[in-house]
Amino acid sequence: LQPDGVVLASEQAHYTHERLSGVLRLPFEPIAADAEGKMRMDALEDRLRRGGVGTVVATLGTTGFGAVDPLADIVELRDRYGFRLHADAAYGGYFVLAKNLQAETRRHFDSVDAVDSIVVDPHKHGLQPYGCGSVLFRDPAVGAFYKHDSPYTYFTSDALHLGEISLECSRAGAAAVALWATHRLLPLKPGGEFAGGLERCRDAAEALHQRLDGHPSFVPVVRPELDIVAWAVMGADDENPSTAARRFFQEAAERGLHLALVQVPGSMIAPQWPKKVAIPGDPVTCLRSVLMKAEHMDWMDRIWSMLEDLAG
Repeated sequence: LQPDGVVLASEQAHYTHERLSGVLRLPFEPIAADAEGKMRMDALEDRLRRGGVGTVVATLGTTGFGAVDPLADIVELRDRYGFRLHADAAYGGYFVLAKNLQAETRRHFDSVDAVDSIVVDPHKHGLQPYGCGSVLFRDPAVGAFYKHDSPYTYFTSDALHLGEISLECSRAGAAAVALWATHRLLPLKPGGEFAGGLERCRDAAEALHQRLDGHPSFVPVVRPELDIVAWAVMGADDENPSTAARRFFQEAAERGLHLALVQVPGSMIAPQWPKKVAIPGDPVTCLRSVLMKAEHMDWMDRIWSMLEDLAG
């Protein structure tokens, strides 16, 4: 443990890493991401050479694009530079079960057993309501570093109690029981029914990306690694693409197709942008779709029909 060291995470990592570092009065520094939204290994190693790094956060599924940081390569750097390695798999953690990941993505998911800690949020792909989260530590003894006690609780055993090792202290057990019951019915097994649902989410994302890539009005940002797809809208008559995306977002919602908006750095979309068209500022407002229900694959033809119709 290096409690006074700097916390590093990709500039595409979830904002809570910087926010909670501030709450804990820990220094935080973002590391540049590449054109696919993943942490750049050259930028990370440049920072590690300067020293003073305590923790590196590797994101397995960024919130914006579902990008997977190169965890296997970060593990190699950890072995050389000696920092603590945390995996933020809040969004993408369940995809370790999927058999249809890209080969490079699978390589990084296969390294999760080398991290020091990992978070996975069952309220995303685990079929749970909001509020169910999980964190796993390689060494449970780190729980002893939580400095609080009570004269009237934690007397039933000498083991660490949940209330001692979390900021929330006492809490209801309903979320944990619901998750347990869900995975009794749908076990976490590769090739099982639950894993099959994740694979269909991946298939839906790939199918949508392929259709977008072949349409003159759309510019996909990156090929999806998990089940999140983002794309720019090329408006007619020199309409600014950011303005076109916001208009498209509103018109789609009016027809019952609910998309999201995401701000995409110009450096990320530049490789896909039409050569004869200038990138309209930085960032570019794009559309985003999270295909996190297995049924989205069944609806793909209808979804695509609506997108084509809206594009004119």
